[in-house]
Amino acid sequence: MNLPNKLTLLRIFLVPLMVIVYLALPNDLLVISKASGFALKHLLALIIFSIASITDLLDGKIARKYNMITSFGKFADPIADKLLVNTLMILLVYTHEINVIAVLLMIGRDLIVDALRMMASSKGKVVSAGIYGKAKTVLQMFALIFVLLKNWPFSIIHLPIGSILVWAATAMSLYSGFIYFMKLKKYVLETM
Repeated sequence: MNLPNKLTLLRIFLVPLMVIVYLALPNDLLVISKASGFALKHLLALIIFSIASITDLLDGKIARKYNMITSFGKFADPIADKLLVNTLMILLVYTHEINVIAVLLMIGRDLIVDALRMMASSKGKVVSAGIYGKAKTVLQMFALIFVLLKNWPFSIIHLPIGSILVWAATAMSLYSGFIYFMKLKKYVLETM
């Protein structure tokens, strides 16, 4: 197994660790102050999420640079990304830290795009992630980081940057989903 695939597997294995840390630690173990609401579980989840996000950046760069792209990597990398991001979004909905509608829209979009990709794949067409899908993932990751940081340093000026980025990621998610649908609709329509 090559290094990019090992990094992808590491990202997958970090997901349950993040869940355990986030759910097991109480909210009253604060890192800064009670007013900030920044608990130890947020800090540890942020560290785990950041490490996992960095593995996402590294595995793709290494795979492309050293021609280590594999079928396993093409299959597992997007699953690892969605598992990481969607799990953290669900945890944050569970603790009422992000809007459930935004999360439902983004997860719904992911399911539809995955179904479109599977239909295209059954016809021999491989669909890689487009620029808007990548932008959606980057926006999601930044949004989640700021939500975990309790909007710091923007909290000083009372700017809810985490929520703003969540909704920007939702908009980009829906737009990129529309692009995928337009690109792959012939595979859906021919089966009707």
